Amino acid sequence: MSEFTQVLWIVIIVAVFLIPAMRKQILNSSRFQVLKKLQNKRGTRAITLIHRQEFINLLGIPLTRFVNIEDSEQLLRAIRLTPDDVPIDLVLHTPGGLVLASEQIARAIQNHPAEVSVFVPHFAMSGGTLIALAADKIYMDENAVLGPVDPQLGQYPATSIMKVVEMKDINEIDDSTLILNDIAGKAIKQVEDVLRELLEKNYSHEKAGELAVLLSQGKWTHDYPITFDQLQEMELKVSTKMPREIYTLMELYPQPPQRRPSVQYIPFEREK
Repeated sequence: MSEFTQVLWIVIIVAVFLIPAMRKQILNSSRFQVLKKLQNKRGTRAITLIHRQEFINLLGIPLTRFVNIEDSEQLLRAIRLTPDDVPIDLVLHTPGGLVLASEQIARAIQNHPAEVSVFVPHFAMSGGTLIALAADKIYMDENAVLGPVDPQLGQYPATSIMKVVEMKDINEIDDSTLILNDIAGKAIKQVEDVLRELLEKNYSHEKAGELAVLLSQGKWTHDYPITFDQLQEMELKVSTKMPREIYTLMELYPQPPQRRPSVQYIPFEREK
């Protein structure tokens, strides 16, 4: 192998590993600057919980992210390190995740003495909705959505398991289904109780109970998008006053590039 070829291979190897690292560092720096601008503008502590599908470097394997224990540990730490008199802004973009992690985050938000605002630019489903409902204020894009918080047991909704048992003769049901039915009933009751407890901070006891039942009892499918207008009809306190910095921040969390872009448009400057 010639000296030129060796140098070329070294350059290629360095580029393969160094360029992605540099891009990531630049992206993290840009996110930090936007968060800092948001904090200075609103006088708050800005925190993000943003889940995008990512690709593992080099292999290109898709990695779907969701609310997990690591998220709850980091978020609880961030809230704990925030002074009691400093409000918190939480930017929330997630398909949901573990009930344990979501509930821990929700309770930490509720227990923070100063005001906590949640910003939902696109969607916060399932456990994300549970977290949003713990905040003092919810700000959403007019096209953003929340979702039901009904428990899921494996691939089945808990309410659907209970309905099967109601519809069939008990002698025709196997033991495993009856066990799932027992677990499903407990899961629904637990989520309903958590929702009621969280909602009673901002709503009356009666209204909190009504909303808790509506969101946990399986009225909709688990991935049903509850729109801003529907949330207002449900008398949830939501607003569309989203700071421009939230949208700027989301642009710094791009989805993995596709070979053929599905959406294309020509940006233009808004008149000032």
